Amino acid sequence: MTEIVEEPYLQLMRDVMENGNFKDDRTGTGTKSLFGYQMRFDLNKGFPLLTTKKVAFNRIKSELLWFLRGDTNIRFLLEHKNHIWDEWAFKNWVQSDEYNGPDMTDFGLRSQSDPEFNKTYRKVKKEFCERILSDDEFAKKYGNLGDVYGAQWRHWKTSRGTTIDQIKNVIEQIKTNPDSRRLIVTAWNPEDVPTSALPPCHVLFQFYVVDGKLSCQLYQRSGDIFLGVPFNIASYAMLTHMIARETGLEVGEFVHTIGDAHIYRNHFDQVKEQLSREPKKAPTLWLNPEKKHIEDFEMDDIKVLDYDPAPIIKAPVAV
Repeated sequence: MTEIVEEPYLQLMRDVMENGNFKDDRTGTGTKSLFGYQMRFDLNKGFPLLTTKKVAFNRIKSELLWFLRGDTNIRFLLEHKNHIWDEWAFKNWVQSDEYNGPDMTDFGLRSQSDPEFNKTYRKVKKEFCERILSDDEFAKKYGNLGDVYGAQWRHWKTSRGTTIDQIKNVIEQIKTNPDSRRLIVTAWNPEDVPTSALPPCHVLFQFYVVDGKLSCQLYQRSGDIFLGVPFNIASYAMLTHMIARETGLEVGEFVHTIGDAHIYRNHFDQVKEQLSREPKKAPTLWLNPEKKHIEDFEMDDIKVLDYDPAPIIKAPVAV
């Protein structure tokens, strides 16, 4: 019998739908949630990219490469047709003093329920993205999301006015001191939380080396189970593979621990549809064998092989 690599994720959805607590949230949408949930994925049994719905792998890898470059401007993502961070940059633009277009108050919710407004919203957002790509000054001012993951991973600002490259440091420690219990990268900086477009959801990750294998555990403070968590699983599994490549190790497990694991009320029907589907064999992650360092990887150097998912299931993003 073929092992279903995504089963821990499917069980998470079942557990939250059956036993979750109803809670309000900052978006006004409402959720069902559980606190303190853990999933384990054996990366030797397949790459944990969901097969019960199509997940946009190109978006996942362009986002991870964006993080690893230390980039915090959405222009790189837009160049690769990745729109998963648009909403927060767009929100900053339409709420700025310089914006003089149609009223976009509560645009995240109104665009879901008002068809006429939705047309206007899509038009204004399309123009915003085009301007990010074509206007350097505009992109610099409104495409930048502040000290999000890329900055925290690669350019952590210290009280001494210097910066720390946490990714570089953790790779060096894995190579030279693999038994260390300090193989940690953190993105949570209390000083930056009030000014960030979206304070880090995947807060901290730690590596563990045993028997020549590299494992990674992520602590995620908040997880949108239907839309966001599948991306997080695949992204950190891929990061583990890439760092294992650079450090000369095989892969072990990806352990995913979530604080507030939630399903939004307006995702319930989509979750039920996904759970009704039969999962398939997991795909395989391919990394260009000529690339040995994370800085060397480009989009074409990372692929998934034998990926045959069920159709995509659309759902609105809560902003």
